[in-house]
Amino acid sequence: MTRTAVALDRADLHASLADPALVSMTFLNEIAGRFPEAVSFAPGRPTEDFFDPSDLHRYLDTYIRHLTADKGYDAAGVRRELFQYGRTKGVVHELIARHLERDEGIVCDPEAVLVTVGAQEALWLVLRALKAGPRDVVLALDPTYVGLTGAARLLDLPVRSVSEGPRGVRPEQVRERIREVRAAGERPRALYLVPDFSNPSGHSLSTGTRRELLEVAEQEDVLLLEDNPYGYFRVEDGSRPPTLKALDTGQRVVYLGSLSKTCFPGARVGFAVADQRVTGAGGPALLADELARAKSMLTVNTPPVAQALVGGMLLEHGGSLLEANRRQIGVYRRNLRCLLQGLQRRFDRMPGVRWIAPEGGFFVVLDVPFPVTDALVEEAAVRHGVLFTPMRHFSDQDRAGRQLRLSCSSLDPARIEDGLDRLAALIDEHGAAPHG
Repeated sequence: MTRTAVALDRADLHASLADPALVSMTFLNEIAGRFPEAVSFAPGRPTEDFFDPSDLHRYLDTYIRHLTADKGYDAAGVRRELFQYGRTKGVVHELIARHLERDEGIVCDPEAVLVTVGAQEALWLVLRALKAGPRDVVLALDPTYVGLTGAARLLDLPVRSVSEGPRGVRPEQVRERIREVRAAGERPRALYLVPDFSNPSGHSLSTGTRRELLEVAEQEDVLLLEDNPYGYFRVEDGSRPPTLKALDTGQRVVYLGSLSKTCFPGARVGFAVADQRVTGAGGPALLADELARAKSMLTVNTPPVAQALVGGMLLEHGGSLLEANRRQIGVYRRNLRCLLQGLQRRFDRMPGVRWIAPEGGFFVVLDVPFPVTDALVEEAAVRHGVLFTPMRHFSDQDRAGRQLRLSCSSLDPARIEDGLDRLAALIDEHGAAPHG
């Protein structure tokens, strides 16, 4: 007997699956796949210039030597660590804690480090833990990383925006927004932000602003969720401002770390430093322990082989990701300078085209005198062979409708120049015509 195949009504699925935050990522990936020859300023991927499959074998061997020489494992212990499920909180937590102390001046108990499947899982777990009731909300700077809005919507956690100005966010503005949210009957739990070369805006916060934000967090009793994937990638040498976590003396900051940009994304390893004390029923614990309980029901554990690979890379460089990324830092500096100089040559005197030069990172936001839609992205790919990301995917502000984000991290100078020529042709074509 032939049976009719089931068809699920989208209305009977979770509403977040049709949310623009999720749809936008699918659209951009699909467009990039359809036009592989286009010059793509869309993805914030690390450079592939230094990827070598032979390194993976060496990293694994380095980690195995660490297990035997430094931790005293026998052959059975090594096999168990690499082949079994492993500890939910991770097996390279001590190496990550060592890296944080060396590179960032963050001193933390390794038990406060939860190793996750990318920083996205760490973010999701923190948001899951903080949503305790229907009044709970999270704040985020606007524009913000689409991964934050997407994760929050999957959890039915409302996101309340704090608008950025031309130079980033003002702490007093954060305080005012927190109080507005409270006055509306909601409970703000945390503020999510990327203090160094933010995705997508490229803004960075001064040391003074960071200290003021910590004061606001303490006085208003909220957490700060600090996401730091780009902090090492400054255009100029010199001292870097301290992370919020390095300045944090009151455990107000949950630090979200990604090894995708500083090691390689294929490993899918991230982490959270969640050293906040949790009290109440069940006895005292660290927030990292509570997050691990949730992780055990989500991904069980982070693959030990992936952890071993990034652990070996850390060990080879004395625990320093800054040292491990010296060559990559040079590439990102070169590329960002090339992009900014190319924009200056082509658009310096073009009406309605503006941008702010970031001090580092992967991204530059361009204002243009016409709407930037998904339809325009497809037109750009078809007619001009160039791709970019509409800023409307990161913000609901009216201004974002006429902005696009350019990423230069995975291109070389020749491709950047070629892509800017193609982009200039598109902008010239649309900028010359009147738009609403």
